[in-house]
Amino acid sequence: MREPGKKAVILSENEVQETSSPHQATSPVTDRDALNELFEVVYEELWRLASSIRRRDPGATQHTGTLVHEAWIRLKDSPQLAGLPPSEFIAIAARVMRQILVDAARKRHALKRGGAGEIISMDLSNFPAPAFPRSAELMTLDRALTQLEQWSPRQATIVDCRFFLGMSVSEAATSLRLSESSVERDWRAAKAWLNAAIETDLKD
Repeated sequence: MREPGKKAVILSENEVQETSSPHQATSPVTDRDALNELFEVVYEELWRLASSIRRRDPGATQHTGTLVHEAWIRLKDSPQLAGLPPSEFIAIAARVMRQILVDAARKRHALKRGGAGEIISMDLSNFPAPAFPRSAELMTLDRALTQLEQWSPRQATIVDCRFFLGMSVSEAATSLRLSESSVERDWRAAKAWLNAAIETDLKD
């Protein structure tokens, strides 16, 4: 995976050979082509966000480039995303990166034999925190956030942007095309909802 400032290589070897064929040169732009171009546009911003995630997660096993690459692998077969504005695509990438982090947390948790005896205690009052919670806590947060998505997808997306990507209120508002006051209001409501859901989860 390239570093910012260099051209991203996001096609397989066969795809490169196909697109370099003279017979392909005059072909109309496909949704896959458009998605490739969109990824190029947002690449450096995704790298910056992934780098922020990497710094805040002391247990992360993925390098910055690996996290961006894995996000692209999960998004590249969704050509319907090609028509999205870059800011909305980044918001979707936030959710994908969250899933990558949670999947990695599950693997780490499993290696610890299920985390037997691990005490889980979470308080979202101070999110976004300077560091991610431990594996078991991250999994608990993900379960609560999945429930929140059913009730308020917008609030769940704001949590993805604010907590997992470390965006400021202003950055999240720009990315989601919302007012800062709306982001602040939904952020407060989401934290209260998640705290209650997590408390219930831990009692079960």
